[in-house]
Amino acid sequence: MYHPTVKRILSLYIIREISSLFLLGIVIFTLVLLMGRLITLTDLVVSHGVPLADVGRMIIYLVPSFLVFTIPMAFLLAVLLAFGRLSADNEVIVIKACGVSLFQMMPPVLLCAVIAALLALGASMVGVPWGNSAFKELSFQVLKRNVTATIREKVFWDDIPGVVMYTDHYDEQSHALKGVVIHDGRNAEQPMTIFAQDGGISSAAGSQALLMSLRNGSIHVAGAGGLYRLVHFGEYSMTIGEKGVGTGINRYEPDMWVSELQRQIEDPGTSSKDRLKKLAELHSRFTFPCASLVFAILAVPLGIQNRRSGKSGGFTVSIAIILAYYVLMSVVRTLAEKGTLPPVVALWIPNMIFLALGWYFLRLASLERSIPLFPMKNILAYFRKAT
Repeated sequence: MYHPTVKRILSLYIIREISSLFLLGIVIFTLVLLMGRLITLTDLVVSHGVPLADVGRMIIYLVPSFLVFTIPMAFLLAVLLAFGRLSADNEVIVIKACGVSLFQMMPPVLLCAVIAALLALGASMVGVPWGNSAFKELSFQVLKRNVTATIREKVFWDDIPGVVMYTDHYDEQSHALKGVVIHDGRNAEQPMTIFAQDGGISSAAGSQALLMSLRNGSIHVAGAGGLYRLVHFGEYSMTIGEKGVGTGINRYEPDMWVSELQRQIEDPGTSSKDRLKKLAELHSRFTFPCASLVFAILAVPLGIQNRRSGKSGGFTVSIAIILAYYVLMSVVRTLAEKGTLPPVVALWIPNMIFLALGWYFLRLASLERSIPLFPMKNILAYFRKAT
């Protein structure tokens, strides 16, 4: 049994090693995920004259939805790199020579994992619904202020979620439209397509909505069970984005607070299909943050066994684990939403599988036995050199 002072020094040393890499990983992974959105946001500034302050607020609103994924990813990479370096520099051997077993090195790692899980849980429970709702509201305000700049002739216009519009001609001065086709899919159970010879678009007074006035056209509605309805009209008006109205900006499952999800799940009027989607979303709010705890068990033995490959090997292993985890999570979520598996079971399957795998690897590493995955890594390295 080693001295408590040695235990404290060793714990602080491991925490410091992990935390610096963890913070760096969050920044890098978040920036990578933001790159796809930054192209669109940059276009708002260059082409549509949207103020940089609004674009900055949009980025802030997007960050929580990315943090739910990047925090577990960054923690996995941090533990792999930290223990990979300790192993490569033979510090793990020195620590074990002092009478410290691999399992006795785990408490500081698990402490870091709990902190990472709490951060991800906060982002999932509070940040995601707040950020998504604020992003949609700000995007619609920007759209209203720049509606004349966003609509293009002979181009599909999909700036409003659930609505796609095409027009043969658009007059920016009078906001007049000619040859209009609109697909309104905000009601998934009864999507409709509207054809109109001409019309106009304007801001509804006293609200955050857009008012579309269409003339001389037809509405095609597809219903459940193959039902089809056709309505011809001389004049037709539709409002998009008004708060508190069914035709407003839709609130999808990721936009809802946990209390909203629970209320709609318990609502007898909620269809079974929607209830399954909301149950899957509710459980995913907890399963993704808990991935940090699972990765703590999995990453330590892999990091120790990865001593020869260094940082590049740790990065490769982390990406492989992340891809496998999120692909599996995507599969089980689809099964949960289709009702093939109960959501309460399906969404926790990836965590259970990776936790069992991590415990098995940890046992092997504690017994100084090699992990069987690493011969496959050598084979992959051989093929990389050959190509």
